[in-house]
Amino acid sequence: MFFNGNTFAAIGRELSFALFSDLPTLRKRAVGSATAHYIAGVLDRESMVQIVEQMCAAADLVPGTRVKTLRGSTHGVVLRVLGDGRIVFRTDAGSEFTALPEALALDHSTEN
Repeated sequence: MFFNGNTFAAIGRELSFALFSDLPTLRKRAVGSATAHYIAGVLDRESMVQIVEQMCAAADLVPGTRVKTLRGSTHGVVLRVLGDGRIVFRTDAGSEFTALPEALALDHSTEN
């Protein structure tokens, strides 16, 4: 690629922004970053696919769904989705929080 990897990565990032334009901004940036890293060769295909699938799963947040914060520090269950799209969830510790859907990810852990 004659040392033009960054150019191709930037093109891939911009294409992913167009393809995933319906995602919230934070998740769209994460998908774009994963795409660019994959094209640049610093991210393997399996990891890239996992990141993209996780970011696209935000639309599936319905009451009863287990969620965690993107950093994984807080886990809980969705109680309701507000009219403006925000998510109300109860943490495993019993507190209730309201968050934007792009700040949460599906929690596939087996802990309850």
